Amino acid sequence: MERIPRRVVQKYGGSSLATVEAIRAVAARVARTVREGTEVVLVVSAMGRSTDGLIALASSLHPAPPGRELDLLLATGEIVSASLMAIALHREGVAAEALTGAQAGLITDGTYGGARIVAFNTARIRALLARGAVPVVAGFQGMSASGEVTTLGRGGSDTTAAALAAALGADRCEIYTDVDGVYSADPRRDPASLRFSYLTYEAALRLAENGAKVIHPDAVRWAQSAEIPLVVAKNDASDALAEGTLIASADFRGLPAAEHDLTIIPENVASTRS
Repeated sequence: MERIPRRVVQKYGGSSLATVEAIRAVAARVARTVREGTEVVLVVSAMGRSTDGLIALASSLHPAPPGRELDLLLATGEIVSASLMAIALHREGVAAEALTGAQAGLITDGTYGGARIVAFNTARIRALLARGAVPVVAGFQGMSASGEVTTLGRGGSDTTAAALAAALGADRCEIYTDVDGVYSADPRRDPASLRFSYLTYEAALRLAENGAKVIHPDAVRWAQSAEIPLVVAKNDASDALAEGTLIASADFRGLPAAEHDLTIIPENVASTRS
């Protein structure tokens, strides 16, 4: 039996948070994990496709919205998700506090629409964990050294989660999405595509850099920098991690022996996320 991890960072994508019912289901799952004795840090994306809606709204007012104002607007989507998730966790009897990227201590460069993380001050998150609360961090966003709100670009919540896991020395980072792992090709278009049960960081990075959209390349880089195992899995009612793709070092021994079937990665393959 796998030991209960001491600390995990869990990221939930927009499809996992699209409705009130979906948020309640995630909150119930997190509450069970906390009661098992694991410290959980949550990173959330905007609900459903609300980011697309915000972009369309801005574009209806200006064909090329100023980057600063657009980032400030887009950051609100994840803040809504974080606030609602913290409320749902309180309903489950779990102490929680929603944090913007800036409040979580994520410092970026000053690039609007595609900022890079340059530092992570985890003092506030560690203080919340020390008193038994779940930090719920708005993904995809941070703050520059000059105090401006910035966003990390599409897939940025994955990067937030992996960077935070590295900064906190988490046991693993779990990326929950609407597909059950990384595939050799888009499974919706190619029924013969195969799901990888295990990938090295190098193989996953090669896939991501060649167009795979199920995991952001920067998320892989952050996990690799601290050797934090990444798990990409479908969000469902189960708490098990048997399904999905584990991304770790070549000598990782965190799963039962049967899971260590290092799959040879074909060249020029990609997987997609809807």
